[in-house]
Amino acid sequence: MDASYIAASASSAQAFKTATLLKSLSVNSLITGELGVGKKSLAHYILPDAPILDASNFKELLVALDSVSEIVITNLENSPNINKIFDIVTSKNIRVIATAKSSYYNEVIDKLFSIKFDIPPLSQRLEDVQLLIKKFVKEASELFYTKEEFNMKHFQPDLSQNSNSLRRQVMISYLLQDIKDSELMDILENYLVDKLGSNSDYKNFLYLYEVPLIKAGLQRFKSQLQLSDKLGLNRNTLRKKISDNADYL
Repeated sequence: MDASYIAASASSAQAFKTATLLKSLSVNSLITGELGVGKKSLAHYILPDAPILDASNFKELLVALDSVSEIVITNLENSPNINKIFDIVTSKNIRVIATAKSSYYNEVIDKLFSIKFDIPPLSQRLEDVQLLIKKFVKEASELFYTKEEFNMKHFQPDLSQNSNSLRRQVMISYLLQDIKDSELMDILENYLVDKLGSNSDYKNFLYLYEVPLIKAGLQRFKSQLQLSDKLGLNRNTLRKKISDNADYL
């Protein structure tokens, strides 16, 4: 199995099975799905030696189509002229594996692509998530030159952009899990240095301290009553702070 595509779930396994079949067929295919579901990985798996061009780079794509027998075209929905691509591909008999978002449709699509299949989002492929986390943790370990274990105790996977958001989250969480006080303060200093300048900056940026403190406290102590006691705050004061920071909680 291609190491860059995780196929533990039934839907992922079916998509990979279809991609494997396409390796042996000389047909054009369109792979659809949300950002970060693995469309590009499967397209590259089907045509490992073909150049990969983004449809939005139209001039570069046209140059490539003039000299190739097969090609991977990503983000087909961004093409300014799908009809021209169709004319060139059909006249030169170029094999195309393309990717696009699930909602994309153009009447040319049915003419150009013999096989179309969709990859579901990670929220529907939860069996894949844990394997992807392990993969990204390994990447983080190699990137940061450490062999630390990844603390999954309070980790809630961010699947908003599928593997893209999950990978970013794992990288940041891995880096921050053993961060020192001084390093954390350095991060905040770098964040704030160019943002300060008004007469109400203390009030405007207080949420950077209060929000993580409240969220961590509620996660650990489970109730506002216990948290107010641990923080040494009046319950009404804590409620007001929660209300003031409602956009972030």
